[in-house]
Amino acid sequence: MKFNDMLKKKKKENMDTPENINDVNQDNITDDTQEQAQQTETIEAEPVAGPTAEDKLKDELAQANDKYLRLYAEFDNFRRRTQKERVEARETEGKELIVALLPVLDDFERAQRSMEKATDIAPIKEGVTLIQNKLKNILTQKGLKEMESIGTPFDADLQEAITNIPAPTDDLKGKVIDEMEKGYTLKDRVIRFAKVIVGA
Repeated sequence: MKFNDMLKKKKKENMDTPENINDVNQDNITDDTQEQAQQTETIEAEPVAGPTAEDKLKDELAQANDKYLRLYAEFDNFRRRTQKERVEARETEGKELIVALLPVLDDFERAQRSMEKATDIAPIKEGVTLIQNKLKNILTQKGLKEMESIGTPFDADLQEAITNIPAPTDDLKGKVIDEMEKGYTLKDRVIRFAKVIVGA
């Protein structure tokens, strides 16, 4: 019995010796090294991730913002340019008509000079009539038309009744008998109502 106990004790001591402990440590180290190697392999095997969805969205937002700013600047320039053009157009909108009327003004000045020296009135009348016709022709070319009112039924959309007088005949009742001021249309839009006398 004592011998067996001693053998057991001896075996136990042998197991606790530094050599056995080193073997156990060696086994643990090799296991750890293998695990690290496997982890390194898995890390290297994973593909390098590209830009994330968040990065893509940020990039798209930046591009959209840039486009918006460019469009806004373009629109602002367009608005300023058209405003300037409108102001210039308003300043010179009557220029074409005025240039067309300058020869008539010249004719009136010539007629005035000739009236100072004239002894006969007939040529002066003829000259004034020519100037009037010239003026009418220029205005007609620009789209001005005289309204024909006398003898037509009274129309409140085109005429302004100054007064009513008894109609000389029954067929003139409710119609324009006389015209105090002519009415005019410019390109089919009324620019001055005719002032008329209506038969009652």
